[in-house]
Amino acid sequence: MLINLHVKNLALIREEEVEFQSGLNILTGETGAGKSILLGSIQLALGGKMSREMIREDADYALVELTFQVEDPRIRRELEALGVYPEDDQIWMSRRMAGKRSTNRINGETCTAAQMRAVGALLLDIHGQHEHQSLLNRKRQLDILDEYGKEKIEPIKVQTAAAYQAYQKLAKQMSGDQMDEEQRKREVSFLEFEIRELQEANLQPGEDEELEKQHRKLSNGKRILETLNQVHMCTGYDDAGGAGDRLGQALQLLGGIVDLDEDLEPMEESLTDLDGLLNDFNRELTDYLSEWEFDEEEYYQLEKRLDLINHLKSKYGNSVEEIQKYQKKQEQRLQKLQSYEEYKQELEQKLARQRKKLDEQCKILSKYRMEYAKQLERQVQTQLTDLNFLHVDFAIEFTQQGYTSGGADQVEFMISTNPGEPRKPFGKVVSGGELSRIMLAIKTLLADKDQIETLIFDEIDTGISGRTAQKVSEKMAYIGGQRQVICITHLPQIASMADAHYSIEKKQQDADTFTSIRLLDAEDSVKELARLLGGAEITERVLESAREMKDLADQQKNSRLKL
Repeated sequence: MLINLHVKNLALIREEEVEFQSGLNILTGETGAGKSILLGSIQLALGGKMSREMIREDADYALVELTFQVEDPRIRRELEALGVYPEDDQIWMSRRMAGKRSTNRINGETCTAAQMRAVGALLLDIHGQHEHQSLLNRKRQLDILDEYGKEKIEPIKVQTAAAYQAYQKLAKQMSGDQMDEEQRKREVSFLEFEIRELQEANLQPGEDEELEKQHRKLSNGKRILETLNQVHMCTGYDDAGGAGDRLGQALQLLGGIVDLDEDLEPMEESLTDLDGLLNDFNRELTDYLSEWEFDEEEYYQLEKRLDLINHLKSKYGNSVEEIQKYQKKQEQRLQKLQSYEEYKQELEQKLARQRKKLDEQCKILSKYRMEYAKQLERQVQTQLTDLNFLHVDFAIEFTQQGYTSGGADQVEFMISTNPGEPRKPFGKVVSGGELSRIMLAIKTLLADKDQIETLIFDEIDTGISGRTAQKVSEKMAYIGGQRQVICITHLPQIASMADAHYSIEKKQQDADTFTSIRLLDAEDSVKELARLLGGAEITERVLESAREMKDLADQQKNSRLKL
């Protein structure tokens, strides 16, 4: 769960730190006090988008830090699969933004925004003010169903996507290979020309490198011979100035005195070794010079072969190996075109088999989806009844579309909220407040499936009041008994259910405006409820009503609210 939030220099926030608790954490405050900024800071720390204008005008940077407590073994395994390892059961995520750049870190190690989002998706689920509108989108409805039945649906979806990709590849190949007879003959003629040219060249692996080596030697033959003759003179034994002759003289002189001082023996041995090495070198050099022979015809054939290879390189590849790969590819293409009708028939058969396989996968996927749709219908119906939909009738309708990587299903959530009325798509029946409650019901069910430890709701109470608000508050209290919930609200019915109640206030100091947040004690929580109940003027009667509301909420929580 989220145990700490630290925000600095973000919008109206100078620097604030919040220690969240388990259960239902409620955030209340006047309109414009900065409640949504606090939620936005969490989204930013998890890789959300940010503009330079969000940094306070008197600051060079903004900083958001989150600390999570992670104890669920399943979540730990999924985090480790992402390369993130909790330290002392905790994960620290931070984002520092300066100018147009931001620095993201998880447990002190730099990471990308995408990695932040991936980790965040395992740790918390945020329901923003307008997210319930996504329920009007049929694609989102299908995603909800797949998420609900993820345990069995996800593996089939992976298999279906693989079958679809294989089908698309064959279909693309079939489309790309369509040609008339005249076109086929032209391509066959061209391929035969290229292959014949390459076969006649009879290139050998590494041949170009060896020929270039020989060409370099023959092209520089004169220089090589002149230089080697000079080397022979410098190191030979025939000339008085040669190193061999001088070394022989030195060895003779040293040999005349070595008997006079036995310490000179090692020097004599070293000089003898040098003389032997130089003698061997001169012998090898003499042999090389005697074997050197420049053959003009050989040189001509060498240049001719290199010209051919370079010409082929300019057409087919940068090396002999690449040219040979190209030749093999063209030979395969020629073989295919020469037996085009057989090839086309075989490809059609492969396409038909893959289409059948894809169709089978789509049917299996539909079967699982329909099974889970029945479960989801029943559970959503129950949840909506709890949320004061007294005469609700909810169903999921299936239609078929063309093949996609996600199967062939389209779904639409249908609902009737009044007795006797037929079910209709959400967009034609429900209001914004009703959509918000439906999303709360779905979030509750999905949370039970994925075990995300922290749920965040931003004004889930939009468009509701009275008995409905009370039902929503009971639902929030129940969820808070199962996992950590952080909720921004303006309704006293929901705020009264708080296990931890925070007040967000906008303050002014000199010419500066800033937002602060504080954890309320029991008495201050009652006063905040009174403000939500009575507005600007808080009378003793309003305070008494707030205290009674809080007591009733505590009684309900203590009696373990049930779904």
